[in-house]
Amino acid sequence: MKAIRIHGRGGPERLVYEDIPPPQPDQAEVLVRVYATGVIWTELTWDETYQTEAGNPRALPIPGHDVSGVVERIGPGVTDLALGSEVYGLTAFDRDGAEAEYTIARTSELAPKPRSLDHVQAAAVPLSALTAWQALFDHGGLVAGQTVLIHGAAGAVGVFAVQLARWTGAQVIATASSRHRTLLSELGATQMIDYTTTRFEEVVPAVDLVFDLVGGDTLERSWKVVKPGGVLVSVVSPRPSFEGAQASGVRPAWFIVEPNRRQLIQISALIDAGQMRPIIQAVFPLSQARQAYEQGASGHTQGKIVLRVVDTSGSEGA
Repeated sequence: MKAIRIHGRGGPERLVYEDIPPPQPDQAEVLVRVYATGVIWTELTWDETYQTEAGNPRALPIPGHDVSGVVERIGPGVTDLALGSEVYGLTAFDRDGAEAEYTIARTSELAPKPRSLDHVQAAAVPLSALTAWQALFDHGGLVAGQTVLIHGAAGAVGVFAVQLARWTGAQVIATASSRHRTLLSELGATQMIDYTTTRFEEVVPAVDLVFDLVGGDTLERSWKVVKPGGVLVSVVSPRPSFEGAQASGVRPAWFIVEPNRRQLIQISALIDAGQMRPIIQAVFPLSQARQAYEQGASGHTQGKIVLRVVDTSGSEGA
């Protein structure tokens, strides 16, 4: 099968499109025929990409952990997924990913694909929507009537965070550049701050939750806008020190997103009900993964970059 493998630590130049043997499913696993996969350009910098859960080196890892496709083969003990099922999901970061014609996934990592989305659209959902869900609800405890400030709101995770917060009944303040104003307003932001011209801490009222997708100086300036007893959640890498938390009386939280079948099912239901939608910046064929990662690394994207593995005529990786 065709796959993208990483030939040593580095940037997009380390990605190679090549032929490798297809994997075989084990206990509680399925083989998924990959139709599309989302680009997570930062994973080229993660330790998890280059080592197993036990810390052993991984040779020539396959990146890409967003997957949308069809169940092709079922491993021993699998009872909750059928052959031919259309699925989407997020696979663990310390195993080979989905930038290939076939990938292995655990049943706990997959859910039925949203009926209203095609595979390219569905591949833009899992990591980004799960990150937003877990940040706002599992770690941030967001409820109706609260106010949330979302930094980097136009990015792949941010666009889902805005929509989920709106669905919850929260007031949403978004920071992004002005070119994203119309989109963020459509998605549910009640206030948009252009970070290139305005310092958010000078205009934002006290908020219940900050969801930080930027880090650095943006994170450090955020402590002063969170209400005492509020929460600041970040997913930036490396993990921030959160030095300002104690002095501000704010609860800090940092996490790495985890696969979650139950949450994917809930997200799918929201998408099919018209409450949420993916935003896609660009679509590349699998063979152009290097160019896709270069675009992602350039920053300032609006939504997700996706690799198409099977096109609408059935061609692969073209």
